[in-house]
Amino acid sequence: MTELSNKLREARLSLGLSLDDLQITTKIQKRYLQALEEGNYSIIPGPFYVRAFIKQYAEAVQLDPEELFAEYKSEIPSTHGDDFPEKLSRVQTRKDVAPSNSKIFSVLPRLLIGVFVIGAVALAYFLVVNIKEDGESAEEPATTDSEQIQYNDNLSEKEADEENKTEASEGEENQTSGANEVTEEEATEEETSPTQEVTVAESKGKETVYEVKNAEKFEVKLVSTGETWVNMLNGKGHSFWQGILKTGAEDNKVVDYSKEQEAVLVIGNSTATEIYVNDQKLEYATPPDDQVRQDITIRYVPTVNE
Repeated sequence: MTELSNKLREARLSLGLSLDDLQITTKIQKRYLQALEEGNYSIIPGPFYVRAFIKQYAEAVQLDPEELFAEYKSEIPSTHGDDFPEKLSRVQTRKDVAPSNSKIFSVLPRLLIGVFVIGAVALAYFLVVNIKEDGESAEEPATTDSEQIQYNDNLSEKEADEENKTEASEGEENQTSGANEVTEEEATEEETSPTQEVTVAESKGKETVYEVKNAEKFEVKLVSTGETWVNMLNGKGHSFWQGILKTGAEDNKVVDYSKEQEAVLVIGNSTATEIYVNDQKLEYATPPDDQVRQDITIRYVPTVNE
């Protein structure tokens, strides 16, 4: 037992708290809390979590963690976060790539409409040329009346112009009606299939409460972009899964909360943890750089069928 572990234990006893009470308050497993009181850091997964657990323990027993880190610096393992910026930049790069795809899809309908218009004009020109050639071959040239020949030629040109205008107007009408049909189908689809909404109900420090609406299921997925310790519980404190997610090993975990009203997530390292609700990425209300360890509660508001 070290001086730091002894001080933590005495602070807990002075408040009349048991290790079970502390486990409920901090969401840290009892065996890790006991290891802190014995100074046995070997069973705790890495220096990062040793410091994180000491901080949570100190706050729970009303001690200043910064003073403890300064006073017992030699007893507490040091940690290095040199790889975090690289991992964060890799996540950010994926976000930056996404908008380019959306630009392509937004331009695609215009290209299709342009191709359709060009095709309609080409078809109209082809028909006009064929009609004009057929008309000229069918005519019998008159040898006695030059004015009659000129009249017939002018008549053919007028007919061709009228047909050209008719073709163009019909093409525009078809274009307009097709656009209206697509718009009506999209509107009907939006009315029948409301979009899932994930909103922040309240946020304070490391604790944030979200609400999920217009969702037919309630599935939560945690993905590690580095190494993180997580605990996935329901609103009654039952843990479905807890442990370490690490890139290159087990890097994600999915829990179906459809039968639950709340999902409670304890994120040990939010800088390396992504949260998805029904495949929709959840943005942290409190930046991970400000609060590395975060407690997330997600309330499920089921869809009511009218």
